Amino acid sequence: MPKPAMIRRCESLDAIAILALEFGRLLMEAGSSARHVEEITTQVAIGLGAEHVHLQVNYTSLAVTICAGPDAVTRMRRVGPMGVNETLHRALSDAATRILQGGLTLTEARAELTHLRQNSPSHSGWYVAVSVGVACAAFGRLLGADSAGVAPILFASALGQMVRRQLAQHHINVFVSATAVAFLGSALCGLGARWAGSQTLATDIIAPMLLLVPGVPAFNAEYDILEGHPTIGGSRAIWVIVMVVFMTVGVWLAQGLLGVRP
Repeated sequence: MPKPAMIRRCESLDAIAILALEFGRLLMEAGSSARHVEEITTQVAIGLGAEHVHLQVNYTSLAVTICAGPDAVTRMRRVGPMGVNETLHRALSDAATRILQGGLTLTEARAELTHLRQNSPSHSGWYVAVSVGVACAAFGRLLGADSAGVAPILFASALGQMVRRQLAQHHINVFVSATAVAFLGSALCGLGARWAGSQTLATDIIAPMLLLVPGVPAFNAEYDILEGHPTIGGSRAIWVIVMVVFMTVGVWLAQGLLGVRP
């Protein structure tokens, strides 16, 4: 029959494993690389009393085994859609460092994680939309769009970002959303640029698509492969390729509608 001390230790290991996995899940969904997920999750588990940590990072799940003396616990956690949230990534990293240094107990660490999850700062929707519009307009100008095409690019990109946000909130498939946003942004930009008298229509309608470019996932895919995580790196690379294909379909449909040759 298990001794009470052993039961308490196993319960503690179970709580540590669950908390460490929650750190890992949030890091994955914030756009962290596999190496950073491993490092920060291990820091949390070691800081809370684990002696050995073995983490398996997959594209849609995490599995961790933590050991303390003769006891070991294995737990798994599903990972949701991946985005980009550098502020949350830094906050989780700082919290893990404090846990590793002994600054937080298990209860305090759990409360800190709940606070970070619920109060992670974010910009308002209109601010992000305007910023995306300005960025796409600037990129369009760099790509060769004339001055008459700048305003249509800005407007179409900002509107596309707003639609993209709404589709994400309603949990629409990310690839379907990419096609819809690329088509909407390119079509509106083409109509506006044609009305404004732009002479670089073919370039104008491509610029709004830049808001969909998966830069962080592409970087993480390469980084993970080089760091010795080919499984998740390859999965991310495939996701990036499929995303680009669906973006291209949206622009191609807009080109067909407007009669614009690439």
